[in-house]
Amino acid sequence: QVQLVESGGGLVQAGGSLRLSCAASGTIFGINDMGWYRQAPGKQRELVAAITSGGSTKYADSVKGRFTITRDNAKNTVYLQMNSLKPEDTAVYYCNADARRYSGGYYFSSNYWGKGTLVTVSS
Repeated sequence: QVQLVESGGGLVQAGGSLRLSCAASGTIFGINDMGWYRQAPGKQRELVAAITSGGSTKYADSVKGRFTITRDNAKNTVYLQMNSLKPEDTAVYYCNADARRYSGGYYFSSNYWGKGTLVTVSS
């Protein structure tokens, strides 16, 4: 089984910064894409940022220039540095990962979600 555990959420004033971390654990034979999604009250879950195993990144337009996604492949960990936070960034942030696993003589990829961490930005 694979688990994703997020940390780093909390309450911050507008203009402040937070750094989210997500560590993957379990029987993993590498991780392909990793990403951060968020879901605000009454809204659909949306992609915030994603990063490939090679380090290529993509961001939602709303966070470009303010958020940075990085990863440490040796630690199976992905980070989200959030600067210049705005009240509209308030949401539960979820980690997502495509992890490679091995079973019955085959490698395969499965998608996993963390339980989420709440980020609240006050005005």
